[in-house]
Amino acid sequence: MLTDLPNVLTLLRIALIPALVALLVLGTAIGHLAALAVYTFACITDYLDGALARRWQQHSELGRMMDPIADKLLVGALLLTLAGTNSLPYHALFAAIIILIREIMVSGLREYVASQGGKLPSTRLAKWKTGLQMVSIGFLVAGNSIVPLLGLKPFNASGLGSILLWLSVIPTVLSGYGYAKAALKHMQKKII
Repeated sequence: MLTDLPNVLTLLRIALIPALVALLVLGTAIGHLAALAVYTFACITDYLDGALARRWQQHSELGRMMDPIADKLLVGALLLTLAGTNSLPYHALFAAIIILIREIMVSGLREYVASQGGKLPSTRLAKWKTGLQMVSIGFLVAGNSIVPLLGLKPFNASGLGSILLWLSVIPTVLSGYGYAKAALKHMQKKII
């Protein structure tokens, strides 16, 4: 179970987080470029762990539990690091706060429902939310400093990342509401 490739990929995603944080804290264009490469690899592992688990029928409770935790750790650590290094535009800070509140709330709801013998499985909307958050964070990690390094015409990567981060707030809030509603329904069943 622990050595199944999908679970290894999930755990690898978590293990990459300190390296990503360190590269961003460097505050250099090269650091951001390296962080973008590592981050892209981490995002690919997020896709691959689920795809391989389905293809090879290697579904496990560990994978079901760790995959959303790995996503939350990756998103949360990077949003906090981007904010702490002034790489997150000020107006996007509010979107980041909404995202972090939702992630912590849903984690708490999942823990509570699990302690009562229930489950709050991931929804399709939550998967879209994670994908949109990951794309937006990719642009924020890239920042404007690496655009010239890549030989691209000047464009505001941080601005695009901010817009996408705000767009990701929509499925973030909607899926959070869906989880809260499902958890409340579970709680009401327990009372009756």
